[in-house]
Amino acid sequence: MKEPLITHMYTADPSAHVFEGKLYIYPSHDLDDHPNRPAPDNFGSQYDMVDYHVFSMENMQTPPVDHGEVLHIRDVPWAEKQMWAPDAAFRNGTYYLYFPAIDHEGIFRVGVATSTSPAGPFKAEPNYIQGSFSMDPCVFVDDDGQAYMYFGGLWGGQLEKWQTGTFDPDGQVPGPGEPMLGPRVAKMSEDMLSFDGPVGEVSILDEDGKPVTAGDQARLFFEASWMHKYKGIYYLSYSTGFSRHLAYATGTSPTGPFTFRGYILSPVMGWTTHHSIVEFQGKWYLFYHDATLSGGVDYMRNIKVAELIYNADGSIQTIEP
Repeated sequence: MKEPLITHMYTADPSAHVFEGKLYIYPSHDLDDHPNRPAPDNFGSQYDMVDYHVFSMENMQTPPVDHGEVLHIRDVPWAEKQMWAPDAAFRNGTYYLYFPAIDHEGIFRVGVATSTSPAGPFKAEPNYIQGSFSMDPCVFVDDDGQAYMYFGGLWGGQLEKWQTGTFDPDGQVPGPGEPMLGPRVAKMSEDMLSFDGPVGEVSILDEDGKPVTAGDQARLFFEASWMHKYKGIYYLSYSTGFSRHLAYATGTSPTGPFTFRGYILSPVMGWTTHHSIVEFQGKWYLFYHDATLSGGVDYMRNIKVAELIYNADGSIQTIEP
């Protein structure tokens, strides 16, 4: 069994990036069990996180350094609760921390905070990114400098409630034979604080070029999209939810369409996992989470890492946790 990277606190949803020659990890922070935790439900109320820590590693042999709390929900004017999976990016001397939270109207939005250091602390913008919704932001900066944000998640992430373009509290997931809901993507503006244009849906196709359907649990997009590029090909990876795989699809454009290719990671202990993929010191790594540290309590998770291996045809070898 691969050991947890961090054991002094519960961490999940690791977003890993190389900044200033070091590996930085931006996870969510699961709280220790407490009597006021909301009861588990289909909307993830039990994941009642309120802050973020940042960790750094000089290399893959040294333990992560905890740089402490870098942002708390009390310092985010628009946010009420549930600071879930974050991501980070860098441009023009500024580091950006992107994070989802439920606003004071009960709607998931994506916010951004800035710092002059990859280790924080971060100062939140007074409002969420206009046009943002749902959760699990991933910001990918392409070789030409254009940045894109990918986001979205079903159920607790409310993605199904945005099919009309506005929030519909009664919105439902598509029927089993209908095309599934894909993650959303938007170009980022030059200042990295807003969207530059409309939000689009990412299309994920099967081997016959047809959209994956909502009833295809083995390939369903549920949450946790991540984008990386390898040898000129764009890799969109995501969690399938109920079948509990990390799946991936490839394409020739950052906005899709993408063709399903297979699985990066088999199911872990816990409900599902959330990941990132990064190249560091000549090797590729998958960062993910499970619930081994707490003995299987899914809202008290821990992050892990495994080396990622590509085959000659660009496919990824499935990792067994």
